[in-house]
Amino acid sequence: MSAEPLGAPNESSRRSRPKFDADDFFGLQPSSRSTLPDPAPLLENLTRCVIEVLAGARDLEQIARWVTDDVYRHLLKRVVLSTRARQARGQKATRPFFTIGSTNYSEPRDGIIEAVVIVRGRARTRAVAIRLEGLDQRWRATAINVL
Repeated sequence: MSAEPLGAPNESSRRSRPKFDADDFFGLQPSSRSTLPDPAPLLENLTRCVIEVLAGARDLEQIARWVTDDVYRHLLKRVVLSTRARQARGQKATRPFFTIGSTNYSEPRDGIIEAVVIVRGRARTRAVAIRLEGLDQRWRATAINVL
């Protein structure tokens, strides 16, 4: 007769149980496109904010809730580099003058938007590529590249 009490897990049942990953349960949960708002206003506003952040006219903290941690770290590096470049040239941070041109986006999968927003400034025209993912019932930027 076994010395283990009834209902006690034995060695074989411990090995067969899948491990519980808390990040899968408590981490960011994907959202369906039907539960998310229209992405167009966010794409334009996020583009405007990113251009102003890189120019030094806006604080990066203002867009922290709309981007993932990786994007935040990437933008922080770019902000540091652009700040150093301005200081080396003796320029002050000024609000850039630009207009938002066309916004084109596609949905490669449910809850994911990949977009390109054209930004026209005085000196040049740039493209801002943004990937939005529906996480926890709201859009979050998982990639931003200013070209």
